[in-house]
Amino acid sequence: MKNINKTIVVGMSGGVDSSVSAYLLKEQGYKVVGLFMQNWQSEPGEVCTSEIDFKDASEVCDKLDIPLHKANFSNEYWNNVFEEFIKEHKLGRTPNPDVLCNREIKFKSFLNYALTIGADYIATGHYATLKNNDERKILSRAKDKDKDQTYFLHEVKEKEFENCIFPLSNYLKTEVREIAKNLNLSISSKKDSVGICFIGERNLKDFLGRFIKLEKGPIYDELNNEIGMHNGATLYTKGQRQGLNIGGIKDKDDLPWYVFNKDIQNNSLHVCQGINNPLLFNNGLECEKISWINNKEIKYPFNCLIQVRHQHTPIGCTINYDGKFIINFDEDIRGVAPGQSAVFYEDEVCLGGGVISNTL
Repeated sequence: MKNINKTIVVGMSGGVDSSVSAYLLKEQGYKVVGLFMQNWQSEPGEVCTSEIDFKDASEVCDKLDIPLHKANFSNEYWNNVFEEFIKEHKLGRTPNPDVLCNREIKFKSFLNYALTIGADYIATGHYATLKNNDERKILSRAKDKDKDQTYFLHEVKEKEFENCIFPLSNYLKTEVREIAKNLNLSISSKKDSVGICFIGERNLKDFLGRFIKLEKGPIYDELNNEIGMHNGATLYTKGQRQGLNIGGIKDKDDLPWYVFNKDIQNNSLHVCQGINNPLLFNNGLECEKISWINNKEIKYPFNCLIQVRHQHTPIGCTINYDGKFIINFDEDIRGVAPGQSAVFYEDEVCLGGGVISNTL
């Protein structure tokens, strides 16, 4: 087999995707080495999900007969991901830690560590595709469009992708679970990880309250009538419905309420009724900078597709640059929130993206 002398280090999370990735690469003839990343130091009394995940990863590696290393990147995670996550929340924005986590941990700390232990390549369980085009490494969508993770990979540069393989690019999630089941892997029915990258699913109010002072404040309707109280404005994002605890307002329709604005300085939320309320929509946004994966020269105005959150259906847009990037949508988009990522595509190819600094 042509890959027999090539060493590939697979990021083993203890989940089904990385486990099946390791199996597929071994079947292709690679010398596969597993690497488990510990990126969060649990405090006394906390449920330590990383210990559970490491146990699962160890069982899988034993079953597949591959060695497993363990590396602690908790300092890098704290300094380069989590502090940024907290800073953005303090500013009232809605950050996406998965984007930072990919850029700073999986394709920097993990990649560098893997190379020091003899890797020719690294692999992860991401649903994404890497293609060669005129000697360039192009990031493209995976076969499973529902699971596609190119949105979260847009800040990784072409240089990091040169030594990377995504084994699941041509698999559906259902097929991956079936492979794990046929291999009798204990994690075949394990739920996908949710919540904050490497920290897990938590009560956001309780968790952020350890790092940010949260205070109750007023909720106003679109006419500036006070109709309720919230637990801290930074906990909410534009378009959010859950957690508002508003109901039975006199002279108001029996429709759900959504956040259309938040005022961090005055610790207040502004809400409106109805999922299609015009107050929830924007016709454009601003980015202070855009990270292009392939560093190709862009001539503005530039027309492409834009996606403003994971699984959002991309729509056409025009990017202009005048000291900052002004992006106008071909049609209005609901729930555009500063702090989230705007990611740009040409058909299936992910070009890059940037953090939303303002809405239009």
